[in-house]
Amino acid sequence: MDEMVHILDHPLIQHKLCMLRDETTGVKDFRQCIAEIAALMCYEATRSLPQREEEIKTPMGLAMGKRLSGKKLAVVPILRAGLGMVDGILSLIPSAKVGHLGVFRDPKTLQPVEYYCKMPIDISEREVILLEPVLATGGSASAAIQIVKNYGCASIKLMNIVAAPEGLEAVQKAHAGVEIYCAAVDETLNQEGYIIPGLGDVGDRMFGTK
Repeated sequence: MDEMVHILDHPLIQHKLCMLRDETTGVKDFRQCIAEIAALMCYEATRSLPQREEEIKTPMGLAMGKRLSGKKLAVVPILRAGLGMVDGILSLIPSAKVGHLGVFRDPKTLQPVEYYCKMPIDISEREVILLEPVLATGGSASAAIQIVKNYGCASIKLMNIVAAPEGLEAVQKAHAGVEIYCAAVDETLNQEGYIIPGLGDVGDRMFGTK
């Protein structure tokens, strides 16, 4: 596996991933697991954030601590399934700004189509984490990364829960410098472009739609 791809096999993540995969998991639990996995993955995706030392006065004396420094964060969910990962990230980084990017996959051509984009005004000054629960063909993710790059963003990471080898290959080919974080890499894609065994249609399972 390429060094830019990080497979997060923490036991808590893997346990919650089993719940996501289970076809009997209901909407409420599915949403909760998506958010919880995103929060757990956030620890690894933010491991390299810069810090500065600072002297702090505690009730008992002085201590040296470390605070975040450098660029601030922005999270950008790829609509609509990516919305389920936002609250998990914000539970740890409540000051992060949130952009919204609508990209859907044409069911006939499997090519990405942009239909909505709203970004923080200072997005170019922030480190960006793109959120998409499944990385299937990689078309939507690659398009989303390019859209964010067009705003002048230099530091971009992609966070997926489940990825297909085809999707990883496509993103790495299009955007070699983007780190990818995922909890599992599944076998392959079917003829409709869905990951096997995957999670099913995440948007439908999260929002109770068909």
